[in-house]
Amino acid sequence: MIVLDLLLMLVIAYLTGFLYYGLYRNITARFQKRLGPPIWQSFYDSIKFFSKDESTSHGWMFYLGPIIMMSGAIMTLFFIPFFSSGESFVGLSEYGNLFLVLYLLVLGPLGNALGVGAAGNPFGVMGVTRGLSRLLALELPFYIALVAIMSLSASADIVTIANEQTTMNAFAYPLLFIAALFSFIGMMGQSPFDVVGAPVEVYSGPASEFSGKFLALLMSQGAIFTFAKLVLMVHIFLGGADGFVELLVKTFILFLFVIAFGSIYGRFKTPQSIDFLLKVPTAIAVVGLILATWS
Repeated sequence: MIVLDLLLMLVIAYLTGFLYYGLYRNITARFQKRLGPPIWQSFYDSIKFFSKDESTSHGWMFYLGPIIMMSGAIMTLFFIPFFSSGESFVGLSEYGNLFLVLYLLVLGPLGNALGVGAAGNPFGVMGVTRGLSRLLALELPFYIALVAIMSLSASADIVTIANEQTTMNAFAYPLLFIAALFSFIGMMGQSPFDVVGAPVEVYSGPASEFSGKFLALLMSQGAIFTFAKLVLMVHIFLGGADGFVELLVKTFILFLFVIAFGSIYGRFKTPQSIDFLLKVPTAIAVVGLILATWS
């Protein structure tokens, strides 16, 4: 039964992630006064790439990078229950908690660095260097906000945190939510913090050397990871969800805000991004933590 549960979670995350990515491309296009591609174009492309051979080879570590990234995305998904009640779509959440999920979130950037480093492409190395430089600054306010929520809930269990919200944490602790949201925008690869695969500036960033099945793996893990991170934010700050309709509504509203924010604001330079994240959202998170624990 648990195998079927995990398989269904993976399929739903895969399809929903690509649906959201298609909507992202179309909504961004409308912000820029142009037409976007068909909503399912990225999904079709990923399926097509799985049937293609790789055009380059840089050794086993080059291929291991996308596999590590995909493993991190899938395992993160499996430890985040879809709903805050019921026994379906809980995955492996009873065997892990929010601390484990935060650990698994780091596997993506590390796998990316390992694979791209083996290729030696200057555009890819530039993107990875920027990403690793930004990593601590991006995660610090997010970790402070989530540790504060765990402390206030007296639990690291995601379902417990979701169910204890008589008032959504986004409204009960707005400073913690705002701090986490800044980091979340960067984690979703949106401006002004999208310094890793910045279009034009560093070509296609870390993905520039990948093709065929491994490019399809990168696209697929991105879709799955996107949905997993959205579900996590819904549980921690938006009161969780009791069914698919509520889950899709809440994740889509959050997703729409993130891409709208990214479409409006221009990209920071890497030092500007790090400086901003270490100062503004980190300070907001610390103040939010102090106010929440004193109240």
